[in-house]
Amino acid sequence: MEFWNSLLTEKSWKILQELNKEYKFTLIGGWAIYLWTKQQKSKDIDIVVGISELQKFKQEKLAKNDRLKKYEIKIGEIDIDIYVSHFSKLAIPVGDIEKYSSNVGGFRVALPEALLALKQGAWLDRRYSIKGEKDKIDIVSLLFFTDVNFFRYSTLLKKYGLAHYINELTSPHSSN
Repeated sequence: MEFWNSLLTEKSWKILQELNKEYKFTLIGGWAIYLWTKQQKSKDIDIVVGISELQKFKQEKLAKNDRLKKYEIKIGEIDIDIYVSHFSKLAIPVGDIEKYSSNVGGFRVALPEALLALKQGAWLDRRYSIKGEKDKIDIVSLLFFTDVNFFRYSTLLKKYGLAHYINELTSPHSSN
């Protein structure tokens, strides 16, 4: 069973494939997790870009979201969220995410350990929302359908002051 309507996810996938032809980015979020796990498709597209690449996006009706510290492009019901260094705030500094990435299915994608930390950060911010429910599904998918290197994950968490994420992951009360 799909979390999002399949018409939306198919439209989102086509947009993502077009973006991949025109821009250089690292994929994070639901589509990145889908590429690793082949589980739940996503509706929104979340990418990390450098400042020079962000300039290229200006032709795409780019909007700055100061409150959420990201740039956005809306194509119908599909949101493209663009994160950049020195502006966006994620669990892992945006400028470091590419260090923890690999090529998967023709896309530059954050590694499962980085995605797990990023998804945990997103979930902690919105755990009581519909997107928070999707975050939980994505976290479980990463844990069950990829070979998470827990040493790498733990090292990454310690490096960025996120060691408490391990407790969030293993606590029976973390779903509240």
